Amino acid sequence: MDMGNQHASITALQEIQRRVKDLEQNVASYSGLQSDLEYKKLEKALTKQLFEIESIDTEGKGNIQQARKRATDEVERLLKELEKTANHPCRLEIEQIFKEVQALVAQQIGPLYGGRGSITEEFEEGIQNILMRLTQVKTEGRASLRKARYRTLTKVLAIQEILENCLRQQVLALPLSADAHPSISKINSVMGEVNKARASLIALLAGVNECETYRHLSCVLSGFIAELDALDVSGHVEVRTYRKEVVEEINSLFKYLDLEEEAHFTSAYDLAKNQSIVQIEMIRKRLADIEARLLERQNGVSEIHLGTKSELQSLIAQLDEVTVGRNPCIREARRRAVVEVQAVITYIDLKEALERRHNIGDPVNPEHPSHVAVWKVLGSLSELQKEVLSFDGRRADKNYMRLEELLTKQLLALDAIDSQGDERSKIARKQAVKFANNILSYLDMKTDEWEY
Repeated sequence: MDMGNQHASITALQEIQRRVKDLEQNVASYSGLQSDLEYKKLEKALTKQLFEIESIDTEGKGNIQQARKRATDEVERLLKELEKTANHPCRLEIEQIFKEVQALVAQQIGPLYGGRGSITEEFEEGIQNILMRLTQVKTEGRASLRKARYRTLTKVLAIQEILENCLRQQVLALPLSADAHPSISKINSVMGEVNKARASLIALLAGVNECETYRHLSCVLSGFIAELDALDVSGHVEVRTYRKEVVEEINSLFKYLDLEEEAHFTSAYDLAKNQSIVQIEMIRKRLADIEARLLERQNGVSEIHLGTKSELQSLIAQLDEVTVGRNPCIREARRRAVVEVQAVITYIDLKEALERRHNIGDPVNPEHPSHVAVWKVLGSLSELQKEVLSFDGRRADKNYMRLEELLTKQLLALDAIDSQGDERSKIARKQAVKFANNILSYLDMKTDEWEY
């Protein structure tokens, strides 16, 4: 249609659709709750567009009616998407976990405001437990949920790091007497205020300090540095060193003041694009190729043992070099990849041991019956491990339940073996039990639907 002759209602609808398109990006990245101010702003903006669409006169023309309906449907879709994100079970789970953080901080933070309050084990362990639970929250691949989880993770992780610094230092020691130099009293005074600022920062990160803001705290910390820089400590090495320690303590707190801005960048919370995750996934792909090649081989595993094992050790070395930063999700992704590699290595080792035992034939000195029984179970475990390595299902699958049952039966078979005082059999059975439990744990890990 010639734009010069386009109906005014169509032009108005197109303009509204352009505004809706801009709002769509905000809806897609929204990671908050229904009670948040940003939610209400987005909802109001979308509702306003809906009213404007409804106010457009179609003059009974079919093409305008269809265009208006399409525009209405799009706005209603975004409103539903916004509501769905804010009330998603995973989002509510993240919020519930963060409320536990708030309760823990509110309960434990009081003594820190005094400057020399010690960090309790309950506080430290509580934060660590919460971090682990956050890494297990599912995001279903939704960017908004990843963003919500990442923002919460970074705050809790920051709290953990601040607590760890407190435990290492138990607040900077005050090694010099105020009589040693006129500046000591001032440095001691600033250090006391820094301790209070640290407690304020923890409370701010947990969202339980309504009287403080990141901007104000940044100004306060900058003021402390200015006060310390103004002190004349020339010619006094000990005093200058002490001042330097306090300045470094202040600078260590600044990095936590930019977390809110950092959480808005997609590269931060969409870990599928994270360089460390990309490295881990590349290594896992190489592992999958090695594993497929290995499992296709029916016999003669020992013939490819050295080369394959060398490749696998190389993969572990590469995983060790992956930078995990402060994100526990990346750390967990690397840990799981290492476990996957180690599972293949143990499969090769047992296969090789079984083949070597088979090739030797009957031993010169008869083995203890219990030792023979343990090796029989290990043979069964090797076959089950092969199935576990290739398993790619869920816990609800019949094959999962079958494998779990068979592995449990092997554990029961090991428990029933009486070593009759034979030390060699006792050690072999203990190792076999550990091996069977490791296979069960690996099967659980493969099916726990963890995601980064």
